[in-house]
Amino acid sequence: MMADWQTINVKEDHASENVYILELNRPESMNSLNTKMGSELIECLKKLQEKPGLRVLVLTAAGEKSFCAGADLKERKGMTNEQWKKQHDIFEEAYACLRNFPYPVIAAVNGFALGGGMEMLLSCDLRYASEHAQMGLPEVKLGIIPGVGGTQLLPRAIPVGLAKEFLFRGNKIPAHKAFEAGILNGVVPKEELLEATLSIAKEIAANAPLSLKALKKAVNTGLETDLNTALVIELDQYYKCANSADRQEGILAFNEKRKANWQGR
Repeated sequence: MMADWQTINVKEDHASENVYILELNRPESMNSLNTKMGSELIECLKKLQEKPGLRVLVLTAAGEKSFCAGADLKERKGMTNEQWKKQHDIFEEAYACLRNFPYPVIAAVNGFALGGGMEMLLSCDLRYASEHAQMGLPEVKLGIIPGVGGTQLLPRAIPVGLAKEFLFRGNKIPAHKAFEAGILNGVVPKEELLEATLSIAKEIAANAPLSLKALKKAVNTGLETDLNTALVIELDQYYKCANSADRQEGILAFNEKRKANWQGR
């Protein structure tokens, strides 16, 4: 069992199918990110990546109104520059843990995802949202800019000109428009969101764990470099899989017309 958290929940109901759910749990504050949540996310994500059976992590939030409304501005009121920096250091580490999680992370966006909330979903590998969800990076209206990946992740997800428009205007983006732009993988009715997301998560989790890790590593690392170097990265990850026991099991299972028994090695 995981630790008892104050601002998040970990649901292991689907652990037998290699899927875990991480739920933001501050619905009374629109699941806004405070210092405690940042610290708990760091600790939790580090523990989760060591779970031997985890293959896919689903990130969602309590309630139906908000996924995450960004940083808790009530907590930030009156902070000195030093206190602000200390808090932001925690946030930076939390988001790095999310981006660098070794297995696929899928966001189930059940409402508002603003500022740090949108940066959180952008830090995930796949993103699904309920029809009523809205997202955006409104920092320009508060005298700052996104500081945990927004200015870098958004233009990597959609055309640069469109990303700049969203950043410069700082307006809320309805779920259907976010889907059309390429920010979201899908939009579903709110009552079907978690079930639909879990269905995709379970499908992914049934695949070879080494392959999932290698795919994420190859894509994410390769995007940061030139094509020739990226192809070298791909081959490195390819041979990690090709030389594994799971590759042999995959071939046997295919020929014996049975489900593969993955060992992750």
